[in-house]
Amino acid sequence: MAVDFQPDESCASRLDDADPLASFRDEFHLPVDASGSPLIYLCGHSLGLQPKSVKKCVEEELEDWATLGVEGHFAGRHPWYRYHEPFRESVARLVGAKPDEVVLMNSLTVNLHLMLVTFYRPRGRRTKILTDGPSFPSDRYALQSQIRWHDLDPAIELITIEPRGSCSFLSQDDIDSAFRRWGDEIALVLFNGVNFVTGQWYDLPKVVEQAKACGCAIGLDLAHAVGNVPLRLHDWNVDFAVWCSYKYLNGGPGAVAGCFVHEIHGSNIDLPRLAGWWGNDPATRFDMPEKFVPRQCADGWQLSNPPILSLAPLRASFELFDRAGTAALRAKSELLTSYLLFLLDRLPRAIEVVTPRPPEHHGCQISLRFPARAQQIVRKLRAHGVVCDERPPDIVRLAPVPLYNSFRDVYQFAERLRQIDLDLA
Repeated sequence: MAVDFQPDESCASRLDDADPLASFRDEFHLPVDASGSPLIYLCGHSLGLQPKSVKKCVEEELEDWATLGVEGHFAGRHPWYRYHEPFRESVARLVGAKPDEVVLMNSLTVNLHLMLVTFYRPRGRRTKILTDGPSFPSDRYALQSQIRWHDLDPAIELITIEPRGSCSFLSQDDIDSAFRRWGDEIALVLFNGVNFVTGQWYDLPKVVEQAKACGCAIGLDLAHAVGNVPLRLHDWNVDFAVWCSYKYLNGGPGAVAGCFVHEIHGSNIDLPRLAGWWGNDPATRFDMPEKFVPRQCADGWQLSNPPILSLAPLRASFELFDRAGTAALRAKSELLTSYLLFLLDRLPRAIEVVTPRPPEHHGCQISLRFPARAQQIVRKLRAHGVVCDERPPDIVRLAPVPLYNSFRDVYQFAERLRQIDLDLA
């Protein structure tokens, strides 16, 4: 949708007045400064804000624990024994899956390790893992350790595609070249849905198609994609995916993570995996069978019963996502980032945007490069009421999130950055 943006504050006001999702901002607690004024919070890519209804959701479980004790597993308002199961429909809508293909459990890196045990099976020439760069350290450590687990050398077997030349992000040619060069040596492809540094949203259907054509298993890290960009994991034929829930999903610090396993694998009980009793069929789990027989869906990779108090905030968050709708959220996200780029381009000093500009190649996150000044810029912005973050050596990351950020947030950020950048010149 073409919008005639203008570089004045009245344009932000008009956009906010026309925003069908504007009321969702009132559903969240906004951080405040020392005077009690709301901060301009552009850090949802790192930790999402708390929905106001979270407190009630957590308190209900505390009350059931207090009044029911162990009977809360079956007699509570939201029985703990099957507590994670009602989330399936909401999660499936967000990632484009069938309900039995998704499960909330553990943390992202734990889930990644569980998936690597199943899907990284080096054999013959196929021993390598292909991933995108810059890589988030936890993913890199997990991949390196799994390679070593198979008595292989990560320096040889882990291939990271890095941006080339003066380009800050990967081109499709970079990815094509990697598949052409190593395709018949790759056992597993692990790509991020959205890169954590550059904010680049990859052409995931294309990457999956290339991996499959080369005979590789493929998994996705959706930490920066879920709740941010449209996903169709089942239709794309992704083998597995993992994600955290504390960024765009607003589940709170350390929130329970998520996992997707395509139904063609979920129904295969003979796949190698690490086992725990919660992966059994819940109908027979308390029979305490001697042999582990995994449930024929994503639940079959569960290890232990879920942490109820950590899952409870997601009840509040998913209700908001269901009410807002992914299409409306995506439409507002495109407007917010387009408006942000429009304002950045009109600052008196040129600022390098390292995120691909076309909306089909980014989500909420826009990353900026400030050589030798990124930390200073972030500190100055925070002193002027703006919360964002930096990644070494020179990247400032910000994300206007459609559930709670306004167009006025974007305008005010640009105005404060204008003054700070001039002051530091």
